[in-house]
Amino acid sequence: MTADLAERLARVEAQLAIQQLPARYAVAVDSRDLDALVELFTPDVDCGRWGTGREALKRYYASPKVLAGFYRSVHLVCGQAITLVDADHATGTVYCRAGHEDGGHWVEMAICYFDRYVRREGRWCFERREEKHWYSTDWQERPHGPHFQNWPGKYDGPRFAPQLPQAWPSWERYWTALGDEARRQVTTTP
Repeated sequence: MTADLAERLARVEAQLAIQQLPARYAVAVDSRDLDALVELFTPDVDCGRWGTGREALKRYYASPKVLAGFYRSVHLVCGQAITLVDADHATGTVYCRAGHEDGGHWVEMAICYFDRYVRREGRWCFERREEKHWYSTDWQERPHGPHFQNWPGKYDGPRFAPQLPQAWPSWERYWTALGDEARRQVTTTP
């Protein structure tokens, strides 16, 4: 096998392995399989104030504000873009549509995960997942402003101002180039 062919095959194998991570994440979250969930991350995953490592990550996911904050969920992974940085590192964005049962509400969310992947001991894992939302709202309502976050008790206040699409640097450049009038013609909420 030529070096070029071996490199191409390694890239394909890496992409296939990385593509499994978001799907396995969705299944683990929706089935509340915390052991399977934390195994998707590096053993030394940084969990901020929760600490470092998979046990800290398990405590985070079991906390009342995370998975214990709603009864059932359905996460539909609907797209992934992967950038291989080198043989052991990659980044990616993952689109997800998720529904959550929270008391008398069924809350729909449009999510984008900004991921960093790393290969450790021959196995691809999440190094970090950053979750940003377009919106959250009860399924009977349309998303609306000012923050497009309508999940009482979960995403209240200005801290949860729109994250997407405004978080992408290209977003503001696009609308600035078109002018304010073009934006006003298609939305009442910036």
